[in-house]
Amino acid sequence: MQFSSTRALDQLDVSIPNGVTGLVGANGAGKTTLISLALGLLKPTTGSISVLGLDPDSNGPELRAMIGYGPERNVFPDDLRAYDFVRHLAEVKGLPRDEARSRASDSLYLVGLGEERFRALGTMSTGQRQRVKLAQAIAADPRLIVLDEPTDGLDPVQRDEMLNIIVQVHRDFGIDVVLSSHVLEEVERVCDHVVALAEGQLVAQGSMAELAGASGGIELELVELPDRPTSIDDVAASMSAAGVGVRRSGTTLSVVGLPDDDLFDLAARSVAQAGARIRTLGQHRRTLDDIFSGPIEQAQP
Repeated sequence: MQFSSTRALDQLDVSIPNGVTGLVGANGAGKTTLISLALGLLKPTTGSISVLGLDPDSNGPELRAMIGYGPERNVFPDDLRAYDFVRHLAEVKGLPRDEARSRASDSLYLVGLGEERFRALGTMSTGQRQRVKLAQAIAADPRLIVLDEPTDGLDPVQRDEMLNIIVQVHRDFGIDVVLSSHVLEEVERVCDHVVALAEGQLVAQGSMAELAGASGGIELELVELPDRPTSIDDVAASMSAAGVGVRRSGTTLSVVGLPDDDLFDLAARSVAQAGARIRTLGQHRRTLDDIFSGPIEQAQP
């Protein structure tokens, strides 16, 4: 996808299965551009795209009636009540007026705004507005909902509640979900599949079971010791000197390059030599952060 001299998406070959799929990447990675293409709001410069068996460019209105969309931006009319807003958008999607009314109430209750459904949107908090976005996305009983940064601006408690509702929508109603986010931890928590983008290119795609999980190597979390402020660095240096790959993140070291049993022995020797203290020690579990960080490089002999 080309915008003047900027290539937003480059040679992207993506297949998204049923379930809850995380679309991940830093801001500017191309996530919103891909969503706009899927909704028929943009036309690809080259190549083709199919969503729910339809071409978004030639079947845009028909396709958008089958998709619920929660945009990243807040585009609410402040003086309109949440109920009226959700009901109106359900009617725009083609629901009869009486059904749109009942669906508006039902979806607002589902997202936890039943008692607040007659409040003006302009009086609602950020968390409540995010819930209204989700309510209007599901009100017309879509086959697919696409949510762009649905937890943006939420505190940790509100974020957990939002993610739980998204999982419930798929589990209880069979609605497929594409969740666009730059927060890797929340995608790992709720998604079955992942599409990872970086600078407009595909970094990885597949199920969480394929992309995450045990990947070889060990991970040890050390205790920061006031009387030995360099102990963690000393452990990392000692292990690197043995020719293995070491990556430090805070007080945690991820180590690869030998069979796990040998790495455990090396870790024990290095910790003892440095006078350090271990909090936890176990097999390394690959995360989405590892995908974006790249492989751990081993020391050169």
